[in-house]
Amino acid sequence: MSLVDDSTAANRAALVSQAGPQDFIALLKPRVMSLVVFTALTGLVIAPGGLHPVLAAVSLLCIAVGAGASGALNMWYDADVDALMSRTATRPIPSGRVAPAEALGFGLVLSVLSVLMLGLAANWLAAFLLGFTIFFYAVVYTMWLKRWTPQNIVIGGAAGAFPPMIGWAAVTGSVSLESIILFLIIFIWTPPHFWALALLKSEDYARAGIPMMPVAYGEAETRKQILLYSIVLAPVGVAPSLLGFAGLTYGLVAAAGGLGMIWCAIGIMRHREGGAARKASGRMFGFSILYLFGLFAVLLVEHLVLARFW
Repeated sequence: MSLVDDSTAANRAALVSQAGPQDFIALLKPRVMSLVVFTALTGLVIAPGGLHPVLAAVSLLCIAVGAGASGALNMWYDADVDALMSRTATRPIPSGRVAPAEALGFGLVLSVLSVLMLGLAANWLAAFLLGFTIFFYAVVYTMWLKRWTPQNIVIGGAAGAFPPMIGWAAVTGSVSLESIILFLIIFIWTPPHFWALALLKSEDYARAGIPMMPVAYGEAETRKQILLYSIVLAPVGVAPSLLGFAGLTYGLVAAAGGLGMIWCAIGIMRHREGGAARKASGRMFGFSILYLFGLFAVLLVEHLVLARFW
């Protein structure tokens, strides 16, 4: 074979993706997707009225695919900074397993399909909210806020707060006070949850030039903000019970969880150096996940039990 033939064969091989299915699954951020699906399911179940089980399943699948599309677009745009951080350096694009153009095309196709299918399966309000969520996360947060302001995760947290509202809208075709409260719980929960991680990974963010709160304003201010947001979150978390669309069990779990969030935040304020500080931040990060999962799990179970026996 000639050198020309060798070169042609090499060029053709370069056009063929070397990524495996697991790499494209990784682009979808499956751990984030699982939380999105769970909170969307809760919104869908507690919404008044009903949706045919098949249409409900299709709606959840569309929300999951839309969330995955957001993740793929986020990884496409952030590949340069991901390569600089230890937490993200092994992602499919910076590691060279997926080409940027592949990730972009993958994300765009999934975005369009998920929005169109949700509109056909449920209604166009739910589809609009899903489309807006994808746009907000991929463009407003990833391309603008993340590299521009320390408030990136505060404002950008709205993207992760929309799923229960989308689930509610899929059933009712509307947005109500109940769905707004669910939105606010996740919206206010996001900063203390993510800033706890940012305290652990502040060197990574500094190296990548991302103005996360610990990098821009220092760890002392970040600890203060975590405590303030946790104090605000505690009563908001109890609101579904006070407003009558959650029961006593939920109220007790939410109250205990809110106090737990505040306690973890106080721990972050008290322990500011060395291993104790890292342990306190890790405890806050882990507990915050359990807190949000617990709230939505109890809310979901309460409504399923009520639907079964009453």
